[in-house]
Amino acid sequence: MQIQPLVLCGGSGSRLWPLSREKYPKQLLQLTGSDSLFQATLQRVKGLAEHTLVPLVVCNEEYRFAIAEQVRCIGQSGTLILEPSGKNTAPALTLGALEAMRNGADPVLLVMPADHVIVDGAAFQASVRSGAELAQQGAVVSFGITPTGPETGYGYIQCGSAAAQGDARTIQRFVEKPQRETAQGYIADGNYLWNAGIFMLRASVWLAAMRICRPDILAACESAWRSGKNDGEFVRVDAEAFGLCPSDSIDYAVMERITQQPVAQQFPQALVLPMSVGWSDVGAWDALWDVLPKDAQGNVARGDVILEDSHNTLAFSQGRLLACVGVDNIVVVETPDAILVAHKDRTQDVKKIVTHLQREGRAEAQNHRKVYRPWGWYDSVDMGARFQVKRIVVSPGASLSLQMHHHRAEHWIVVSGTACVTKGDETLLLSENQSTYIPLGTVHRLENPGRVELEMIEVQSGSYLGEDDIVRFDDVYGRVPA
Repeated sequence: MQIQPLVLCGGSGSRLWPLSREKYPKQLLQLTGSDSLFQATLQRVKGLAEHTLVPLVVCNEEYRFAIAEQVRCIGQSGTLILEPSGKNTAPALTLGALEAMRNGADPVLLVMPADHVIVDGAAFQASVRSGAELAQQGAVVSFGITPTGPETGYGYIQCGSAAAQGDARTIQRFVEKPQRETAQGYIADGNYLWNAGIFMLRASVWLAAMRICRPDILAACESAWRSGKNDGEFVRVDAEAFGLCPSDSIDYAVMERITQQPVAQQFPQALVLPMSVGWSDVGAWDALWDVLPKDAQGNVARGDVILEDSHNTLAFSQGRLLACVGVDNIVVVETPDAILVAHKDRTQDVKKIVTHLQREGRAEAQNHRKVYRPWGWYDSVDMGARFQVKRIVVSPGASLSLQMHHHRAEHWIVVSGTACVTKGDETLLLSENQSTYIPLGTVHRLENPGRVELEMIEVQSGSYLGEDDIVRFDDVYGRVPA
């Protein structure tokens, strides 16, 4: 039996703003340890079984390079399936199943969101091995978490009778996020589990379910996948074909239907395995506070934080000193360009702030001040009318695209490392404390030929300084339009 980890890496995590942004979402953040949530998801399937395949990752094209870099940083490999646009989890899983069966294989898919926390990795692997045996026999296996309270932010699974094997139960129905009174009834009933959003089933079983439940999604995904192409570690599906795909979740598209007639007759093995692994979907700041270690006063502090006479508070600082005096049940999160202050009971409403920022077209909804690129990153240190100052770090051996700008000139100063600069027809080699000037309209490229990071200060000046004023002529990362 082959187990194919399939990691769904979409979603924006807007309730964890300002750390989570649309173009650098929560799964890429180090919220609970030295690994990001995505990296931790990959790490927990290491050593799962003798025939565990290289993970498939379905992610948005916007942050493909960040995902690829995080995979490399933990010494793993993987195939990245790029979604040209977000269409929810059912199309993402369908693309993954098609890719898993590319060479005629039919592995058992272990479908996992990339942004969950699981504390007990050994218990998780034991549950997955049990689920794999059931899935190999044709079952659709969902994993349910034993509730610790009447949580209104999770979906629920109502359990039916005991299955023939192990701890599995039949699934009576899936229930969407309930009101608090309803959730309290579920807890009292004792036959309800939280829906963890983790599934196991053979790739062919998922495609058969889609053929019955959502043939329109399956047809669009098949067309996009067949018309796509492999680009190194990336699988690029056809953007036009995928754009016609309806948006739907795994639960709505399939899971809720396979417990109802007449679809249920064709899927008699819809099962749920109870799982106690210290699970959280870290959907908001209060959920993150729940899973992190606390001091004697119930506080969680990260970064440069001083807490005085404060209790049950979460304080995150990315740079500046953050001081809290006499506050209880508060969330304070500092980033270079935004500060969030919220009551811990209202953290679900942080999404409303993000909606407000999006409506006003503000950059804080999409990007951090520090922006990651496939060659490294830049930080917009200062800006004003007709000027912008950036700190630029280029990884060893990396290079920016060959490009030009219509509206700005640039002055580059090397802080450390070595820069190879193409400027028009000349090539310059610059070292520490040396600089060069790139006039408006001049074709240029920046490369790091060395073995250490290249750090530079860039001063831009001109009538328009937006990132869309870049005309690319050549790029090693495939960012030149056809």
